[in-house]
Amino acid sequence: MSESRIDFRKAEFLISAPDIAHLNEYLPGDVGVEIAFAGRSNAGKSSALNLLTEQKIARTSKTPGRTQLINVFKLDKHRRLVDLPGYGFAQVPLALKKKWQQALGEYLLKRDCLSGVVVLMDIRHPLKDLDMQMIEWAVESHIPVLALLTKADKLGQSDRMKMVNEVRKKLSHFDRDAVKVEPFSSLKGIGKNKALSILDAWCKPEWLLQQIEAEAADDE
Repeated sequence: MSESRIDFRKAEFLISAPDIAHLNEYLPGDVGVEIAFAGRSNAGKSSALNLLTEQKIARTSKTPGRTQLINVFKLDKHRRLVDLPGYGFAQVPLALKKKWQQALGEYLLKRDCLSGVVVLMDIRHPLKDLDMQMIEWAVESHIPVLALLTKADKLGQSDRMKMVNEVRKKLSHFDRDAVKVEPFSSLKGIGKNKALSILDAWCKPEWLLQQIEAEAADDE
């Protein structure tokens, strides 16, 4: 059973919510497939989303840490992209940091339709404590992770691959299928096609393809 490649350029804004409780109020149930994007506030998360969807779908800010909401974008009636609040920025008040971390933890642990997590990290400063916590949360919940090492254009090709291999080595205690590591640059487009290929696979679990096929049969 197969389906044509997902067109991420069709992503459109659906809803914003301060936490998972409000998210559940507005979304049509914990159904379908969601892919979450998480990362430190200065990791280039919004720029990555904009490149992958080929539109200015996520707001970028010169002041990291301004995005405090869970933003949801619809790909089609079965699939969504979720932009989680940035974490770990030093100038954000401690109480607000804790609130965001709680929202992130609740989303990862309680959202059954979550099919993959993209963790974005500056390639020059990867695997900080909160990055590792995010990856471990996802792996423990049996959710695959794509670790995107952003701003890869800041390094030459040799240094870039050296850092990618170092991060892969540090994460090698996880199953290879559980955590994938790739270089990425929103400015130069490095890693875009590889990332889209992984996201495409996450969007098409066998159970969802069977559901879509059954719905199509019912409509005939």
